[in-house]
Amino acid sequence: MADPLVVIVGAGPAGVRAAETLALAGLQPILIDEAERPGGQIYRQPPAGAVRPGIYGLEIRKAAGIHGVLAGLGAVDYRPRTLVWNVFQDRLDLLTIEGHGEQRFDRLILATGAMDRALPFPGWTLPGVFTLGGAQIALKSQGVSIGRRVALVGAGPLLPLVAHQYVGAGAQVVAVLDVTPFAPKLLQLLGLAAEPGTLAKGLWYTARNRMQGLAAAYGVRAIRAEGKRQVEALIYKDAMGVEHRIACDAIGASCGLRSETQLADLAGCAFVFDQVGRQWVPQRTGQGRSSVPAVYLAGDGAGIGGADAAELQGRRTALAVLEDLGRPVDLAEAARLDRRLARQARFRKALENAYPFPDHLLDDVADEEMVCRCEGITAGALREAARDKDAAEINRLKAFTRIGMGRCQGRVCGHAAAELLARASGVGIEGVGRLRGQPPVKPIPVLGGVP
Repeated sequence: MADPLVVIVGAGPAGVRAAETLALAGLQPILIDEAERPGGQIYRQPPAGAVRPGIYGLEIRKAAGIHGVLAGLGAVDYRPRTLVWNVFQDRLDLLTIEGHGEQRFDRLILATGAMDRALPFPGWTLPGVFTLGGAQIALKSQGVSIGRRVALVGAGPLLPLVAHQYVGAGAQVVAVLDVTPFAPKLLQLLGLAAEPGTLAKGLWYTARNRMQGLAAAYGVRAIRAEGKRQVEALIYKDAMGVEHRIACDAIGASCGLRSETQLADLAGCAFVFDQVGRQWVPQRTGQGRSSVPAVYLAGDGAGIGGADAAELQGRRTALAVLEDLGRPVDLAEAARLDRRLARQARFRKALENAYPFPDHLLDDVADEEMVCRCEGITAGALREAARDKDAAEINRLKAFTRIGMGRCQGRVCGHAAAELLARASGVGIEGVGRLRGQPPVKPIPVLGGVP
């Protein structure tokens, strides 16, 4: 009898460790990834032959570990440069450099990762404004800075990390602005100590930035980008309400991360609301099982946990797959992973509380501000639909305004639209629901003659 066909989507820390665990157990998993080389976003590799010294900071050994896993595992069918754009029953729809294709599976592990959570602010559509993740990708993938004078704005641990990486690469960082206050970080130190090594690295990045003249400003209020044809300056108000103007030609800005959940939605997974992360995520047990028997979830695609947690979840989810297939499982190893994941969960809750959601930024979104670039939808149009058309649910709002119908399928604008709708409707963010996933989850070419 042939082995069951186990397919993993995503070659970041979670997907790579899941593939490794299955291969060492005697299976031959298929690992599909959109990128050219394994590593995911956090450990993204430059093109083959290129050298980017120092881009992983203190995580260089972990990055090298993930990068080298597949080279020693001949049993893994690794398929890079392959986009999974739909899940239907037991089949994946694919796009490769050769064209469209399909892949059947008996078991599916979704390790789809996360992307930046972008909130609109005045001038955010100007050329020269990037997300923090986009700024990282430019540095890791192509070895370039997003500008000559770079201002960084955000909420979350990615902010000091990107600042450190840019300074280390020789870029001129002119401002590091944290839109969350400093006090919650002190209040959460005990919870953050659940992972003392990670806490120490975060403190080191912050201290190193300060030593290099990059002391972060905390509690930043209103922000806006100015410029005629591209970014020329970033204007912000500090915690005391004093306005500052920073000359720059590029801005990296984002407010934490959000999970990439579209494929889990198309696979039929049940969703739950994550109060800490302020997002709907696919329901997942501690062992990585979803509500769909053949579908499993690992890594940030089912709730933000970070790279270390993703590696643990990848291994633990693979053990759950093996157990469900009737294969022998090391119960002691499973218990060890469960304990480490529980500790990671405590750390992550404290980390999210240390960087509370910056509600105040939404107070500054004027009616004329663009929210959805794909369809040209303003905040005023969203508020009008909520007020005059009783569009109190996000999919009803979509029907009236076309929010989430553009090329990104709401991946960029959906969270901000939900936040604005919740405010306009006077309900909590969980009360407006979530945008339902639609294929293709990312833009694909439509070729003549392809069914």
